[in-house]
Amino acid sequence: MSLPRRHDYFFVETILISSILLCCHLPDNLSPFFQSFPIIGGALHNMIHTKGDPKERLIKTMWASMLAPEHLQRVEAEVIERFVSAGGYACRKGDPVDHWMGVIDGFLKMSSISPEGKTITFSCMLAGGWFGEGSLLKTETRKYDVVALRDTRVAYMPRSTFTWLLDNSIPFNRFLLQQLNERLGFFISLVEYDRMLDTDTRVARCLASIFNPYLNPGGDMHLHISQEEIGYISSVSRQRANQALQLLEKEQLISVDYGGITILDLDGLRSFSTQFSDRLMK
Repeated sequence: MSLPRRHDYFFVETILISSILLCCHLPDNLSPFFQSFPIIGGALHNMIHTKGDPKERLIKTMWASMLAPEHLQRVEAEVIERFVSAGGYACRKGDPVDHWMGVIDGFLKMSSISPEGKTITFSCMLAGGWFGEGSLLKTETRKYDVVALRDTRVAYMPRSTFTWLLDNSIPFNRFLLQQLNERLGFFISLVEYDRMLDTDTRVARCLASIFNPYLNPGGDMHLHISQEEIGYISSVSRQRANQALQLLEKEQLISVDYGGITILDLDGLRSFSTQFSDRLMK
């Protein structure tokens, strides 16, 4: 008698979970359920819309407070929430763009992988940050992956709602203009960092840029991020990122711990210069 193959288990899990989803009322906390079916449980977890207070989904955003009450009421009714576990995808490169997306709570990265397997991280999104407006305005497929660096709750505004706000809300249009301007400035600064700054200073500035008060208004000062990810953001190797982080910690600008870093002096990080640091040590 031959042993069952892995795809046989997958088939059985699919049948069992599908039956339960169709026939049963599921509890709010599904973690034990999904852990019992590890092969596809995580994928199904990401697909389920989570419940929550619609007002709480928008509490850390800048633009929601600018809307007229009737506009905000429609947004609260039509924005949905999804849970994306660490390592999961909020959206994928090549997907049709049907939503404007925001971080309710958690940490996302916007990245891409070349055909040769090289990874580049364009940006990171913290609580209160919204992204993807450019792709919505251009009606093109998505040009990047968005991956959760830790368990994250993501808000999805349908294209129809986004377009309706553009047609009816002057404050929303003003916000989008400012957001696009901030994002343009952010990417110009990344080019400047890459071409003009030494590695240690580049790592410092790239870390500080995550805390843009307009693009990521609700993030706290602790980042659950690996040194490898910091290397992707700064276009340096993990080993070189580690050296830069040690220097920044010595300067008391950050604190490095297992699985993340804490920003101790954001203004100091923004103005950090290796040359200035060298003069202080002499």
